[in-house]
Amino acid sequence: MAKSPFLESVRTEIRTKQYSYRTEQSYLYCVRQFILFNDKKHLEVMGNHEIERFLNHLGVCRPSLVPMK
Repeated sequence: MAKSPFLESVRTEIRTKQYSYRTEQSYLYCVRQFILFNDKKHLEVMGNHEIERFLNHLGVCRPSLVPMK
């Protein structure tokens, strides 16, 4: 299966910042979920509305993934 160039660029950025492997896996999982939640729309056509919808979805369906303040 071919790897996504976008996800590879995210992975490279995470590794450049020397985050832990587990953090890398968590971030990539969240990015994949965001992309799938928005029906694989290109990031250039999405805005704040899609981000808010995804965060609200996480807050309702997966409250353990939403950081507490």
